Amino acid sequence: MLGRNLGFAAANNQALDECDTDLVALLNPDAFPEPDWLLRLVAAAAAHPDIAAFGSRQMMHGFASTLDGIGDVYHISGRVWRKGHGLMQFAAAHIADKIFSPCAGAALYRREALAEVGGFDEDYFCYIEDIDLGFRLQLAGYSCLYVPDAVVHHIGSASSGGKHSDFSVYHGHRNLVWTFVKNMPGLLFWLLLPLHVLLNLGTLVLFTGNGQGRVIWRAKWDAIRGLPRMWKKRTQIQTRRIATPLEIWRLLDKRLLFKKKI
Repeated sequence: MLGRNLGFAAANNQALDECDTDLVALLNPDAFPEPDWLLRLVAAAAAHPDIAAFGSRQMMHGFASTLDGIGDVYHISGRVWRKGHGLMQFAAAHIADKIFSPCAGAALYRREALAEVGGFDEDYFCYIEDIDLGFRLQLAGYSCLYVPDAVVHHIGSASSGGKHSDFSVYHGHRNLVWTFVKNMPGLLFWLLLPLHVLLNLGTLVLFTGNGQGRVIWRAKWDAIRGLPRMWKKRTQIQTRRIATPLEIWRLLDKRLLFKKKI
């Protein structure tokens, strides 16, 4: 027993330190797997030895045909979401494909790859730590794969008061800034920085208008306060980077509209 709440990132890092297997699976307490979930992920890992991380087909718990997500998406602005979240199942949900990163609430990783990139960033505590990890895996030259036959039924944010709670808003929107600053490589960082700033300004206006002004301003202020620490991490990450900016550019979502999260 840990004795206190270390957050998702630190707690999982401690668990990973105790593992000596080639593969490690993560499953949130509010994600309920189909009986063959882990078997399907392990089979995918055996079939794709070049892939470092494997994501599940997440269904909304209690809604048999509604997707919770089929892999994480990273937009050129730094905005993130789970592909297909809240939509009825569509054809692509049943096709294995490369993804930016898997949702760590139901995923399989190669332990050696996680160790190479330093595991989860414990400064994040929780939220977006899996996308940050996926970004660092991509920068290190690894790939991530969506496995449609590995199915879980996910409630989502069950331990943090819901995705719109102050807790979720604070950590998610603070960590969103840090993820962009740490990971966006080379020229892409400077080219996309104005768009990232615009995204954050829009977020401040939106959440303030929705009555969560105090928490969103605190999240962004704490993100700025943490920038020297994140810039030091950025230097280390980019020094070890294998993927080119062009390869990362190809992984990013470039749409201007977000009417449907597919």
